[in-house]
Amino acid sequence: MSLQGRIAWVTGGASGMGRAIALALAKAGADVAIGSLLSKRGDGVKGELSYLPGESELDEVRSLLEAEGVRAHAANLDVTSDESVEAFHASATQALGPIDILANAAGITAEQTVIGHSFDLWQKVIDVNLNGVFRTTHRCLPGMIDRGWGRVINIASTAASVGATTSGAYCASKAGVVAFSRCVALEGAEHGVTCNAISPTWVETKFGSSWMTNIAEVQEARAGEEYIADAREANPQKRLIQPDEIGALAAFLCSEGARGITMQDLTVSGGSLW
Repeated sequence: MSLQGRIAWVTGGASGMGRAIALALAKAGADVAIGSLLSKRGDGVKGELSYLPGESELDEVRSLLEAEGVRAHAANLDVTSDESVEAFHASATQALGPIDILANAAGITAEQTVIGHSFDLWQKVIDVNLNGVFRTTHRCLPGMIDRGWGRVINIASTAASVGATTSGAYCASKAGVVAFSRCVALEGAEHGVTCNAISPTWVETKFGSSWMTNIAEVQEARAGEEYIADAREANPQKRLIQPDEIGALAAFLCSEGARGITMQDLTVSGGSLW
């Protein structure tokens, strides 16, 4: 599991699954750059559901990474902006070195029917969840291929293969992430680069909890706590997936022991379909 000497870039790294992935990679010895769109920097679209961490959360994760004895870099990152992605990549590589591991965990959603979707809201979900993955991969993949080693991990979702009447943009974006991951895997295969998607069900994060609460309050006129309890009870394991489980899987996929695992969509759901 040793990743000493490797440099990782985690989008959405200041919170949720991104945070867990960053910490798991650091525990395995990798130097880690985390980028998240911060609460004072984001321009929202009406109807989007997201969790934007603050500067204090970004600083906290940086401190936790450094406490593992690795180097860390942390900064604001907007994956919908070519300029922001380029600037973050430049500062991260200057601080830490060429990127060996890319984990794309930044994401948003929207609760809206296809008929009710505004184009701007649809475009925003696709831009963050799918185009953002392309932007970062497009920047990092050439160097990985040139150096003969690389790992790309993309957070998708069980929603990639299960539809929902109010999650059309989210389901479409995550299905696109899975398909895109397969293409990257094939492109990098003979060059020592692997690429996999991780598709979780509900994960117990601030973003996941706020999303479930929105569904409960807006669509079902009940408390979010009730919806979350029902989601937990409906899972075959009677629980919600924890962020560190996603982090542990991501770290394993970066190890030499997982070099034969590529082009996969790995479901982490406790047996649940959604």
